[in-house]
Amino acid sequence: MVVLSQPALQPFSVIKTCKPVGLFSEIPVIDLTDPHAKTLIIKACEEFGFFKLVNHGVPMELMTKLEGLANSFFNLPQPEKDKAGPPDPYGYGNKKIGPNGDVGWVEYLLLHTNPQILSQKTSIFQENPQIFRSAVEDYLLGVKRMTFEVLELMADGLEIESRNVFSRLLRDDESDSCFRLNHYPPCPELQALTGGNLIGFGEHTDPQIISVLRSNNTTGLQIYLKEGTWVSVPPDQTSFFINVGDILQVCLLCVFIMIFSRNQVFFLT
Repeated sequence: MVVLSQPALQPFSVIKTCKPVGLFSEIPVIDLTDPHAKTLIIKACEEFGFFKLVNHGVPMELMTKLEGLANSFFNLPQPEKDKAGPPDPYGYGNKKIGPNGDVGWVEYLLLHTNPQILSQKTSIFQENPQIFRSAVEDYLLGVKRMTFEVLELMADGLEIESRNVFSRLLRDDESDSCFRLNHYPPCPELQALTGGNLIGFGEHTDPQIISVLRSNNTTGLQIYLKEGTWVSVPPDQTSFFINVGDILQVCLLCVFIMIFSRNQVFFLT
């Protein structure tokens, strides 16, 4: 067994570990082509705030192409990757997550979804930046279309007359939507020493409207259930996972209050 010396561990002493948990088989699965998708999405949001999306319309070749380019970047020597950072807020980051001092066993590329801002950061790819930019733009175009449809189906399920009430927030030219490529490098030495899995990205809620997640076939993503337990989400590289963000939860709460008030079920005391 290889054991790292204590000085080598010191830079990572604040990175937490966790014990493995079993895969959770009850994640709601929504088929975007299902005529009842709007009803199923609302139910999934109410019960979990999270669901898996299949038949989403984003071509698999767009996913695999971008994943291959991202892997090529993350496999570069560390000094080469560091040239793309630190994030300001966009660019390459390593272990430090955001401005609040949070850390994790993760490296990432954070990019804006606006093509004009995006093009300013793809220069970090010294070789063929145009290929990377094109791959990102094609991928984002497909994911945006899918996300707009999900948000509009939510509005339909809530019987809101203006079905773009949520999606227009993302369509806005001044939207601060971002695109993040996370890479969780293996570290068997530290895992053997601690007896658990390193936490790449610690427990948190997503502050934005909605998070659209996709991973390869490696486990690691976990969600927190209402019962107070963390469960592991079975990976599926062909699908997307949708997580309801804090802002959307507030919007949905306001919608429910307006609906109840309209139906004279909401009372003030």
